[in-house]
Amino acid sequence: MKHYDVIVIGSGGGTKLVRPVAKLGKQVAIIEKGPLGGTCLNRGCIPSKMLIHTAQLASLIRDSERFEIYVDGNLTVDFSHLVDRVSSTIDKESKSIAPYYNDDPNIDYYPVAASFVDEMTLQVGDETISADKVFIAVGARAAVPQIPGLEGTPYMTYEEALRRQTQPKKLVVIGGGYIATELGYFYAALGTETEFLVRSKLIRNEDDDIREAFQEAFAKQVTLRIKCDFKEVSYKNEIFAVRYIDADGKEQVAEGDALLVATGIQPWTDSLNLKATKIKCNDKGYIIVDDHLRTTQKNVWALGDCVGNYLFRHSANFEGEYLFRTLFKNPVDEPIQYKAMPHAIFTHPEVAGVGKTERQLKEEKVDYIVGKNSYEDSARGMALMPETGFAKLLFEKGSFKLLGAHIIGEEASNMIHMLIALMNMDATLHDLLKMVYIHPALPEIVRNAARKASETIQH
Repeated sequence: MKHYDVIVIGSGGGTKLVRPVAKLGKQVAIIEKGPLGGTCLNRGCIPSKMLIHTAQLASLIRDSERFEIYVDGNLTVDFSHLVDRVSSTIDKESKSIAPYYNDDPNIDYYPVAASFVDEMTLQVGDETISADKVFIAVGARAAVPQIPGLEGTPYMTYEEALRRQTQPKKLVVIGGGYIATELGYFYAALGTETEFLVRSKLIRNEDDDIREAFQEAFAKQVTLRIKCDFKEVSYKNEIFAVRYIDADGKEQVAEGDALLVATGIQPWTDSLNLKATKIKCNDKGYIIVDDHLRTTQKNVWALGDCVGNYLFRHSANFEGEYLFRTLFKNPVDEPIQYKAMPHAIFTHPEVAGVGKTERQLKEEKVDYIVGKNSYEDSARGMALMPETGFAKLLFEKGSFKLLGAHIIGEEASNMIHMLIALMNMDATLHDLLKMVYIHPALPEIVRNAARKASETIQH
């Protein structure tokens, strides 16, 4: 049995603990049953954003008449070539990782599944290996709801939706979160008739003002059914039929030649035989960790989606970098601090946020003030002529500390970064007002929101 200094299970966020640790002279084993790079590279954020970029261009072209640009004829998309191009780019990137591992004498790469034999020993194929430290970064997969008739039909999760070779005429989407809205938008923007069936609300964890504005704008691009109670799915003659009870209590049926199920995710922890260890999970299967990402098993840490603190690649990277820094580079007993964890939803309109929502502040009984400004109420925003777009800032009353920021509209995922930086520095409303903003640039929308917050104080 081969013994290592470090075993890493999972090559997504876990990569932060492979080559950097090996460069310090440690013997490292990386175990990955799927393509190297994890969910983000192979079946998540990177391929979806490559596809969505084309969708955004299609949306812009369709909307060009508002800017006195007229495109003659129908917009056509070479769907299969688009998917081939993105998939081949992703596959090439994934395959480029293994040579780095194979050329490093301090790294052994095991392209198989891992299963615990005991507390610090793992079965990998026909071998057993052990280590002084084990890091679990196995990620998560699509969670499929228990709807009668669904199992056995050729429905898509995000994995299949990202690599489908033929463009469906009519797509039915079950779900209303990040994955559902991003992939549903992709198909809809490229000309697929798209119908959303949502159990509660679209992007329900967003700030209510953002969520309501998004839902109104999104409903102009897709058919949107809210508060659906799913009863049955059938598949006959290559057509899906989803039977559900609508918001008025009436039975309805949505039909399409494709069905995307995007109702959440579940961690891969059930594949690890954790019962052979002292590692504990919560009732949803996520590994329980403390504020140092330590599991309930000594010398075993966990990070990324399988922990469930945050379900983003940027949060998994942040956790991996924290572990490398505090355990290997400059060892220190320092808890991880998620000071300002941002997110973005790459739909149309785009959504981004960081910090608290107004609903959370009310629930926590925090006194706050709001600054809100629309895109069109700015010089650069006027040029864009947006139907939807605003920035909303939330400050603590008294200290004026920035507690939350939420943006819907063009370049929201870029605009939010100035507010991430400010939150990391414990900035206040006064700090935003002291800044010099380029004129005319979109961040003036943020400045104007800050000015409106200031006006509420004066009144």
